Amino acid sequence: MSRARFVALACRILAAAAFCLVSAGFIPGVNSSYAEEKGVSGEAREFLSRLSRSLSEIAEVASPSVVNVSTVTTVNIEETPFGEFFNDPFFRKFFGDRDHPAPGGKFKSAALGSGVIVSRDGYILTNLHVVQNADEIKVTLNDKREFRGKVIGTDPQTDIAVIRIEAKDLPAARMGKSSALRTGDVVIAIGNPFGLNQTITMGIVSAIGRADLGITDYEDFIQTDAAVNPGNSGGALVNINGELIGINTAIASTSGGYMGVGFAIPSDMANTVAQSIIKTGKVSRGWMGVSIQDLTPDLAKFLDTREQRGALVTEVMKNSPAEKSGLQRGDLIVEFDGKRVESASSLRNMVGNTAPGKSASLRFIRNGKEMTGSITLGELPGRKVADRDTVSNALIGVEVQELTPVARERAKIPDEVKGVIVVSVKEKSPAQGVLMKNDVITEINRQPVGGLADYERIVTSLRPDANILLLVYRNGGYSYLMIKR
Repeated sequence: MSRARFVALACRILAAAAFCLVSAGFIPGVNSSYAEEKGVSGEAREFLSRLSRSLSEIAEVASPSVVNVSTVTTVNIEETPFGEFFNDPFFRKFFGDRDHPAPGGKFKSAALGSGVIVSRDGYILTNLHVVQNADEIKVTLNDKREFRGKVIGTDPQTDIAVIRIEAKDLPAARMGKSSALRTGDVVIAIGNPFGLNQTITMGIVSAIGRADLGITDYEDFIQTDAAVNPGNSGGALVNINGELIGINTAIASTSGGYMGVGFAIPSDMANTVAQSIIKTGKVSRGWMGVSIQDLTPDLAKFLDTREQRGALVTEVMKNSPAEKSGLQRGDLIVEFDGKRVESASSLRNMVGNTAPGKSASLRFIRNGKEMTGSITLGELPGRKVADRDTVSNALIGVEVQELTPVARERAKIPDEVKGVIVVSVKEKSPAQGVLMKNDVITEINRQPVGGLADYERIVTSLRPDANILLLVYRNGGYSYLMIKR
């Protein structure tokens, strides 16, 4: 057989074999049922259909209680390095012939956020940073109705605010128990990111009990990977029952946008604060009168205890509820009012969420021995802040507050240190780069500062052009600092 005839015969055999395989369905072909056999299974379609219906039902239940909060704030224009360039014809040629506010003038700034209706008669829960310093607040409901909002009360220590609109029979959110959340639970975030009304995103609870983030004084955040962006602040985080279990508050991001890490204030904490504001106009918190810190493995070994968690007492304040209850420095508090104390922040939250005057049980370790007792809580002294823009001297832009027990505890300031603690230093303040957050100002121009009243009295008497000498407590020691005008 010639080579050509052999090749031709082989090709015919292979073609016949291929035809048989295609016909039998072993090789996908135009006329085969391969595509049908590899389609989406009925079980998969049914599962996805149930999931889709479930998410739609949750959205229908929860969305009506979430509102859009838009604000208008008056902003003061500070001196800029461009000076009068804003009014220069050359500048206007490129940037438009419109009025530009001159340094020292004012302009209106608009912002958007979210809120959650918590009562049928118009009370709305949101973040303080959404409505802070707002001149006008407009609330837009899910049904597109618009109302003017009024701030009823705020709590800077949790970043919670309550506003109210004049309306009745509103769709109030169903309140869930954030304490029942577990890592991995499915959650849905509802809000108005970038002004896009009623946006819904889904994720899971990435972690619970997040603290020491430096966002607020009382931190017990729910961490979630449900997409949260600017404009979501004050919006709802709901569970699979459509119940409110968190108020979306902050994100961790290097870009300013969503990166998979969002934080929400637990509904248990937010609702307690909101109800206190609604009923009394303020937030009253329990107070023990101790400074505390987390227990480390080295400290546990030194204290001769097998406990690995708890809040270690580092200071007991005079005439405080803690002193009256018999607590001492070195005691390790492991249980408060029947609840396990995991850390210093968890005890701080437990005490803060307990009403003043209530008696609570304690379990603690002293000298390696377990002991029990009780404590009647006092009321946490209120936080009072000096306005940073009410002076015209070198301390303009410096915001300070009383050295409260909470402030001492968070910044680890000893009881013997007296003064006011720096909350923030505004950009372009003469004190920028000199003073830092958590510095304690103990003297101004050699005059002792015992508290906020002393600070305000001394600062308001200083000349606008005067240099200022401060004695500051920072990182365990004292330093003299000069602020030049």
